[in-house]
Amino acid sequence: MTKKKHNKRPKLLSHTRPAGVQKPRTLSSHSTRSLIRNHHTLHKQLCSALARKDSSAAASIETQLSASGGLATYQQASIQGQSLERGGDASKVLVGWLSGNDSTATHSGAVSNSTRLRMLEVGALRVDNACSRSRLFDMTRIDLHSQHPDIETQDFMQRPIPPPTQIQKEGYDVVSLSLVVNYVGDAVSRGDMLGRVSSFLRSKSTDAEGVEGLFPALFLVLPAPCVLNSRYLDEARLEEIMLSLGYKKARRKLSEKLVYYLWYYDETLESEKENKRFKKEQIRTGGSRNNFAIVLR
Repeated sequence: MTKKKHNKRPKLLSHTRPAGVQKPRTLSSHSTRSLIRNHHTLHKQLCSALARKDSSAAASIETQLSASGGLATYQQASIQGQSLERGGDASKVLVGWLSGNDSTATHSGAVSNSTRLRMLEVGALRVDNACSRSRLFDMTRIDLHSQHPDIETQDFMQRPIPPPTQIQKEGYDVVSLSLVVNYVGDAVSRGDMLGRVSSFLRSKSTDAEGVEGLFPALFLVLPAPCVLNSRYLDEARLEEIMLSLGYKKARRKLSEKLVYYLWYYDETLESEKENKRFKKEQIRTGGSRNNFAIVLR
């Protein structure tokens, strides 16, 4: 399988993600949302300060992050937000698509319960989400700062890529980036992350029932405003970016706050778009827009 070669070494996620501190008490839904929003705002400001090498501003923002509880508090708030009681588990959308129980599916085929798909879940916070409980997947879970012994502490950008001779054995049918790409601090690093995913995907399996045209795949979840209200990214732009990386959109679902995608990987598409690059270019105007962007270099 031919993979793209990058001239620059991708930035490690750990270089833009602050270390955590104490575990917080249980929070209300309102407090959880406020904490997550505040953490994302401070994290973006920190990444911006680091990018312009403003050490004074970066130190001030890191102090604010620590005062608000740091990454550990953010992770616990995210875990609470994903709790079954609050209905925040994004992976249930993927399970719904595969079980044939989602009305947005473009065909009625469902994955057989006897089919075990290998999943790499990046940024895993829970071990009891819908994918873990579905028995459809053999799960590998990683996160920069694991909160559970069954989640490996690892930076996805440092995870060893399986050699071509071992990709069918060590690779995955699906990589999950659920609310991960939006956390990455800059547009180039987001593109680097998306570009790295296919290195972990194994070729489609002919003996898996009900997965034709779905796997190998990337399960991508983003806050809806990242796509619907950005100056630099819209649905058409995202689809162009993904096509240049070798992906076709197999599924999409829009909720009030999130947009969910299942991108089917076809290596022949990637080879056809080998030299395609995407800069940070304005697509929409308006003062209420956000600055979320994805750059491919």
